[in-house]
Amino acid sequence: MQSRSDSYAAAGVDITAGYRAVELMKQHIARTMTAGSVSDIGGFGGLFALDVSDMPHPILVSGTDGVGTKLKLAFRMDRHDTVGIDCVAMCVNDVICCGARPLFFLDYIACGKNIPERIASIVSGVAEGCVQSGAALIGGETAEMPGFYPEDEYDLAGFTVGAVDRSRVLDNSTVKAGDVVLALPSSGVHSNGFSLVRRIFDVEHCDLSAPVDDLNGASLGETLLTPTRIYVKPMLALFDAVTVKAVSHITGGGFYENIPRSIPKGLGARIEKKNIRTLPIFDLIARTGNIPERDMFNTFNMGVGMSVVVNDADADRAVALLRENGVDAYPMGEIVAAEEGVILC
Repeated sequence: MQSRSDSYAAAGVDITAGYRAVELMKQHIARTMTAGSVSDIGGFGGLFALDVSDMPHPILVSGTDGVGTKLKLAFRMDRHDTVGIDCVAMCVNDVICCGARPLFFLDYIACGKNIPERIASIVSGVAEGCVQSGAALIGGETAEMPGFYPEDEYDLAGFTVGAVDRSRVLDNSTVKAGDVVLALPSSGVHSNGFSLVRRIFDVEHCDLSAPVDDLNGASLGETLLTPTRIYVKPMLALFDAVTVKAVSHITGGGFYENIPRSIPKGLGARIEKKNIRTLPIFDLIARTGNIPERDMFNTFNMGVGMSVVVNDADADRAVALLRENGVDAYPMGEIVAAEEGVILC
């Protein structure tokens, strides 16, 4: 590679570091290649061969998101190989709510200083998220922005496109009172509410590596950095076996904001609190920060990363199938006639 600019390097941008980062990440990207993958990394655009032979009326579904201030944990712990999973999860878990199968993914990393090994570590997590969701990582961008970001910090965002046949798009029109609301357990805080988490635990100054009894001996840092669970493959299996009426990805806004988005007007979700398998980290957050219960359910997933609405007659079968696919799902409530979207009781 002949490209090199000493003047640009003097301004803080080392373009040769970018080339080195691309070389280091290629091995991770190779893991994500699918039948639709056309081009190698490094071109001006990511190419994907769309096969919709099994979809009479295909619809493309897109989603984009970032990791947010959870990245502050990665900076403090100097651990960069998991946040990429969060980035992918926040996108693909959204498109699966429409019934769409993720096809491909692109990432965007903006940093104060391009350290090739760190960039490759970030992309290794992105690649792992793509493998878990069956999406090909067909492109991305790394932007070195000295003076805009501190040298040891970066931002990470992503974009995915999925496809679903029009006949299988989830539109919640068949949701009715008496339907069962299933909970799909989360792996932890996932990637939402970290501005509050960081304030409660004073993350920038506390000891993140010490074992915590209330977390079964795990450290606070380890627990908070646990990557977001990806539900794509279990949900695709569920779509093929059971009539799924509505799906909600429980992200920022918690139960109160996300579950109503999948329920028609005039209906609500009555959730039995005693049924929810709340993870220890949420009890610790509530107690340490003296956070009211409603604020907890309006900020965090509380141990439920995704909710699924099915007919009462299909509930047992849906739970069994999800468990066969590695998700220990369980009923947490039912659909009722109500003005309010979520009723916790």
